[in-house]
Order: sequence, then C-alpha cells, then structure tokens
Amino acid sequence: MNYKIYLYAIFTFLSIYMLSGINFEKIMKKNKTLEIKLLILFLSLMFSYLITNFIVDFLNL
Repeated sequence: MNYKIYLYAIFTFLSIYMLSGINFEKIMKKNKTLEIKLLILFLSLMFSYLITNFIVDFLNL
C-alpha cells in the first residue's frame, strides 16, 4: 500500500509536465494566470488519481 503514495507523486509530476505543454491562455480569459495554474494543478491531481488507480487495479488482477 505504500507504493501507492509514490505512484501518486510520480504521476502528479508527470501530469503537470504534460499539461504545461498546453497553452490554456488561448482557451481562458486573459490575465487569469492564477486560475490557469489552479486548473493545471487540479487536472494533474485528477489524472494522477485515475492513472494510479488503474495501475493498482490492473496489477491486482
């Protein structure tokens, strides 16, 4: 169960790195950098949760 924490951390950083390549300023309003950073943070946490649970469930089969 301890490995799940490491997977969350790894996939959170990978998700932030992946999402940093997307230009959210074209999608959202101008001068909303705080909201864009929060969106990237929440999306990366969501992705890391989904990917970690998928891998753990897959390995438990």
